[in-house]
Amino acid sequence: MSEKIAIIIDAFNITTIEISNDELEEVTKSEVCSTMSEKIAIIIDATWPGIDVIKEFSATVGIPYIRIDLTVSLFVPILDSYLDFRNSSNVAVICDDDSSVDQLIFYWLHSRRMKLIISERLDSTVAKKLKKVRPIPNNFVLLGKTNNLQQMLKKALDEGLTFLAERWNLLFTDFNHKDFNRSLVDGQPINLLTADEQICCQFLSLALPCTCPKTFILEMKFLEIVWIEIQQIFLDLTNEKYDITGNVICEGSISNSDSTDTSKKFHKLLGDVVKNNHLIHEDGGVLRVKMRGNIEIGNKVSTEIVASYDSSKGLEVLPGKVIKPIRTFYRIGITHAIPWSFKETDEIGQTYWTGYCADFAHKLAEMMDFDFEFVEPTEGGFGEKHNGKWNGIVGDLQKGDTDLAITALVMTADKEEVIDFVPPYFEQSGISIVMRKPFRETSLFKFMTVLKLEVWLSIVGALVVTALTIWFVDTYSPYSSRNNKEEYPYPCREFTLKESFWFALTSFTPQGGGEPPKSLSGRTLVAAYWLFVVLMLATFTANLAAFLTVERMQTPVQSLEQLSRQSRINYTVIEGSETHKYFINMKHAEDTIYRMWKELTLNASPDDQRYRVWDYPIKEQWGHILTAINDSNPVPNASEGFRLVTEHIDGDFAFIHDSSEIKYAVSKNCNFTEVGDIFAEKPYAVAVQQGSHMQDDISRAILTLQTDRFFEDLQAKYWNHSAKGDCANKDENEGITLDSLGGVFIATLFGLALAMVTLVGEIIYYRNLRQKMEKETTHQIGEDDKKTFRSNIKLIKPETITIGKEFKPINYNTKNRKLMKPIPTIYPLSKNQVSHGHLQGFIN
Repeated sequence: MSEKIAIIIDAFNITTIEISNDELEEVTKSEVCSTMSEKIAIIIDATWPGIDVIKEFSATVGIPYIRIDLTVSLFVPILDSYLDFRNSSNVAVICDDDSSVDQLIFYWLHSRRMKLIISERLDSTVAKKLKKVRPIPNNFVLLGKTNNLQQMLKKALDEGLTFLAERWNLLFTDFNHKDFNRSLVDGQPINLLTADEQICCQFLSLALPCTCPKTFILEMKFLEIVWIEIQQIFLDLTNEKYDITGNVICEGSISNSDSTDTSKKFHKLLGDVVKNNHLIHEDGGVLRVKMRGNIEIGNKVSTEIVASYDSSKGLEVLPGKVIKPIRTFYRIGITHAIPWSFKETDEIGQTYWTGYCADFAHKLAEMMDFDFEFVEPTEGGFGEKHNGKWNGIVGDLQKGDTDLAITALVMTADKEEVIDFVPPYFEQSGISIVMRKPFRETSLFKFMTVLKLEVWLSIVGALVVTALTIWFVDTYSPYSSRNNKEEYPYPCREFTLKESFWFALTSFTPQGGGEPPKSLSGRTLVAAYWLFVVLMLATFTANLAAFLTVERMQTPVQSLEQLSRQSRINYTVIEGSETHKYFINMKHAEDTIYRMWKELTLNASPDDQRYRVWDYPIKEQWGHILTAINDSNPVPNASEGFRLVTEHIDGDFAFIHDSSEIKYAVSKNCNFTEVGDIFAEKPYAVAVQQGSHMQDDISRAILTLQTDRFFEDLQAKYWNHSAKGDCANKDENEGITLDSLGGVFIATLFGLALAMVTLVGEIIYYRNLRQKMEKETTHQIGEDDKKTFRSNIKLIKPETITIGKEFKPINYNTKNRKLMKPIPTIYPLSKNQVSHGHLQGFIN
């Protein structure tokens, strides 16, 4: 970098000294002194930082010294004022040339900007570096000429740097900003900082409005105006008889009174010129252009001017316009952990984070008024320590890649060595067990499955054989009611083949089969059959109760201890997870205690009674659990664990995992059930970088949310069992459902339907029979038949009557019995029935 010091000789000739920023100030002083052997009038310092040694030296020898700003910093006051208005403490600037970088560094060297990042160009390499800057700067500035800014903005858009568009600023260092393609803003709130074109017109003495030539260079025109004013001052000094040149010897030089008076008079006249000039102003002893400009912000259509800048007034917001301050932006670490934080896809196919922690982060941002983005770790999950270095969420916080972490991150002592956890914790979780509810095949005819098919067939066979045997015994036994009328004169049950089958069938009912046979052999047969029926009914009832009880039986294990004591149900965990480490650590603790106990007992004296025990004091539970887990092979992720549980329809597989994720899975799956109580509980808390200033604010916000029951609402949202509303109700406390006993009702309905069909058959049969009888010829009784009937009536004498179930003559006159029998009728009435009138006529 080379800069220039202009030394004016006899007020009209200029000698220029070019120096390098790397040279020592003493070397610069010697170069000036070599020129001072001639008569000089003034020293004009046009270097970027200004050289204090030359300024002090000129004051010593009484030579006027002025400093003039000819750098890109002429335009920077617009940006500086805008950044202050938006409370920006740091900025990253990308320039279109190398010289602008050094000029900005010297301009902001003593500024209030806490952090400056300045680059001379924007390419893919610089873009990658800007993406990795932590924390993200409050503002990004593209500085340069109009045509260069257009190319730089396109590059920034292509590299995806403008995701925080309101932080991006374009500072134009020329007056051709009207040629800028504002469609590149594309509705984003990007800020355009432009110089007022009237400045160009005034420097060129053109009538307003005017179009500034593209060849116009503000720095050169400004130097020209300043030079003209200096010449005018020297002419005034000459007219007032001031000595404007002098011979000065550097070594041991002492200013004389005339030189000092000339210098004072020069600065007084220069002050008057600056005060009356509308293009020049003095700022900290440096002559600069009186800059004016505008601030434009992109909107949905193009851009709009929201504020104006003037060197004398500063930044002024236009009426009706608003400039929002820069909102704090944080990068929040997050990783996949259902239901705490997981990704979903919206209607347009874009993925977004949702879940308990995602909602918590949005609420926290709303309360603390900041913007954020979720950042997923590129390596690892929550964080593991390898060779002394952390990865995952913890590693990103430690390295500063993220500002805080809101996810299912467990508070542990080793993590607190590198990051800070914010009290209080927002939730507590632990380890739980999930199993599938045993699949019980339901059937409407469940009661039929109580006995095997061969048993049912045997029962049917026994019924048929018994019915046939009863009929056979009642038919051929001499002591049956049908063969022993003298012993059983009253009506008795006649065991025909049909009646025997009916008796055998109804014996299975609580009412019983009815009147048994009268013979001893028949009753013996029925007694044996009834014993068979009682035993079969008892067996059926017991088996049916057992089947229905098993169907409603609860999960076979109710705790981790019960799970470890059995061998039928396999169980596993996620390999390398916190749950897996928990069992490994418990196994290690168990082994350590065993080793210590063994050393104590083996080294104890024979008379030491403290170690004389009858029950081993150390249980090997954790060792057995870890062995069973390893035998079942740990799964790579939670999805695989839940899949294995689903596949084991008999409920003989368990998955041990984080209780919150298990509760979420149970709330979404009708087949899952949580077993036992939660164990190994641990807190989840917000994590920040060590010494972060956000701790107190976040802690107060969490306390407020706890008071407002915000976290309870989140629990109800993500662990809501209403998603299982369509599941079958299998509550063990409720009664038996139709799924198991519906077949009984179906059988009853089938019987009713069969009865109705039988009734229809009976009616049809009756009608056909009646029509057939109506077609038969009526029998005419002759005179001979009448005489015979009268004689028989006279022969009938009253007989002795016995009392039974009904009145009936004991003896009949067998003579002409056929004739005395009543005419057959069809129930209920027959049209051919003989009436009383007919009979009376027949008798007469």
